[in-house]
Amino acid sequence: MRVFMLGWEFPPFISGGLGTACHGLTKALSAQQIDVTFVLPKAIGPDYTSHVRLLSPQSPRAVEGVKSPQSVASRHELDPVEFANVRFKAVPSRMVSPYQSAGGKLHDAAIVTGARNDTVLEDAQPPEYDGDLLVEAQRFAGLCVDMARGESIDVIHAHDWMTFPAGLAVARATGKPLVVHVHSTEFDRSGNNVYQPVYDIERRGMHGAVRVIAVSYLTKSIIQHRYGIHTGKIDVIYNGIENGHVPSARRATIKRGDKIVLFLGRITMQKGPEYFVYAAKKVLEKYDRVKFVMAGSGDKVRDVIDLAAAEGIGHKVLFTGFLRGDDVERVFNMADVYVMPSISEPFGIAPLEAIRCDVPVIISKTSGVAEVLTHVLKVDFWDIDEMANKIIAILRHPPLSSTLREQADIEVSRLTWHDAAAKCHRVYQDVAAVMPA
Repeated sequence: MRVFMLGWEFPPFISGGLGTACHGLTKALSAQQIDVTFVLPKAIGPDYTSHVRLLSPQSPRAVEGVKSPQSVASRHELDPVEFANVRFKAVPSRMVSPYQSAGGKLHDAAIVTGARNDTVLEDAQPPEYDGDLLVEAQRFAGLCVDMARGESIDVIHAHDWMTFPAGLAVARATGKPLVVHVHSTEFDRSGNNVYQPVYDIERRGMHGAVRVIAVSYLTKSIIQHRYGIHTGKIDVIYNGIENGHVPSARRATIKRGDKIVLFLGRITMQKGPEYFVYAAKKVLEKYDRVKFVMAGSGDKVRDVIDLAAAEGIGHKVLFTGFLRGDDVERVFNMADVYVMPSISEPFGIAPLEAIRCDVPVIISKTSGVAEVLTHVLKVDFWDIDEMANKIIAILRHPPLSSTLREQADIEVSRLTWHDAAAKCHRVYQDVAAVMPA
């Protein structure tokens, strides 16, 4: 089985949910002897080819296992941070994430700022390139058609809307079946204020695909009712996590006796950061020896910093900026409880990472991961009183914290990328079987 997989991000370019999912899935597929070629829109180097064949625009340095089509103009090899941000013509003089549409609605990854975990996020000014992301998605489509020439392909697999035009184009050019993988929809990112061009791309991609993979039943319901996709065409395949021993870091000392409550994710409307701050205020009214750490970046960072100050708890809320790699594990090892108050979360890999790091978890009921985890505390994102009560319960009652940690760890051990890859393989076999040779 030869899979031509299209993605917009891949670690270490971006450390976010979509990049983590692509990395974990491709690694598991490769371990199951499935031939995966992963296509990226930006030049990559040889250090990123550990378990999967990567295709990208031409790089001046020869890379084993990486095809560099002559039709793609040669350019310098990009630093990962350079890939992290773009400037849109429709939003002059403003730095935004590559997952933010020209209409200003944030998409599926955090801005890489390089801020350390003891600093307040400052305005990011990394390298950039000009262009509208909608145009970039179309450019990627042309690039993928070029790269598909001469490739032996059984199935095309496209991740999220930025790659759907490319998936459709390659499917037309090759006659091979297209599977689209929906990690997030425009309704998750923007509520009912959808950006129509992105919605149109999502809808066209889902209707043009032979099968649609959703990361949860929550996402399946949105695909079915908001995009008009028949339920029989949609497969639910949950994300997984790379299980294994996580080394315990020495607990970072903020102040002797302080408890640490952690928010880790994009600080955007979708993730509900303001509800975390409001709940923090409620907690501090009853339990003062707590610090609240907000790890991440996004378009609402400044608003949330101002909100914490306005609520009189600015000295109790620490903003780390964007974290990656060892810094993520370090901040989890600091935490006494992890809270994910998302307004709409198609799945949510961060709670799995928290549990793997032995941290008890509170999650929003409106999340896909709530479908598969039992030994966590669940709360309506808007119910700040209940969120605060659950935080206090975990901090004050060690037996509750211990039970949550032990039982949730058993649950997470069953959520593997191996199982997700096996289910994807079955989808590939199904679609390949119905397509003409």
